[in-house]
Amino acid sequence: MRSRLATVILLVVLALPAACVTINVYFPEAAAQKAASQFVDKVLGDSPAPAANESPSPPPPQQPPAAALLDLVIASAYAQGADITVQTPQIQAIQARMQERFSSVLRPHFDSGALGFTRDGLVAVRDAAAIALPQRAAVNAAVADENRDREAVYREIALANGHADWAGQIRATFAQQWIERAKAGWYYQDSNSLWQRK
Repeated sequence: MRSRLATVILLVVLALPAACVTINVYFPEAAAQKAASQFVDKVLGDSPAPAANESPSPPPPQQPPAAALLDLVIASAYAQGADITVQTPQIQAIQARMQERFSSVLRPHFDSGALGFTRDGLVAVRDAAAIALPQRAAVNAAVADENRDREAVYREIALANGHADWAGQIRATFAQQWIERAKAGWYYQDSNSLWQRK
């Protein structure tokens, strides 16, 4: 009986420190805003595109588990000064599609007021009558493709940073940046989902 009680006490004593270790990783809002603004500027055409002979930067190298754990602990202490990774091949491919679609199809319809940025980081047809009838199907298809890519990029950025749970915060940060970077005359939804003209 005594040996059983001693074993239980020993297990509790050994388990106590492990139970008290908590690693808090906070969402790095400032880094996310900076990354989102650069991403959005490139899609909207407000930043220089890389030269044709310039190759995209490679993804960060994979680390052994011990190094990754150390990085996680350090990141939790300095999360507000951390970087957000948005330069993986998947994210860059999505960004290139979005940039091409925006310059070739969507921009004129933002300029006319037919399209607008939603409060949740997507694009919506705000005024279908402002789109010529023969173009409506193509514009609707482009909006659907754009929204699929936006959903994918928010998810991919969260995954690239090792925090699938950040997808909602990344979406909110991007939604804010799309609206902040909208040109004068473009439409966006306010916090009550009402259309406003910038």
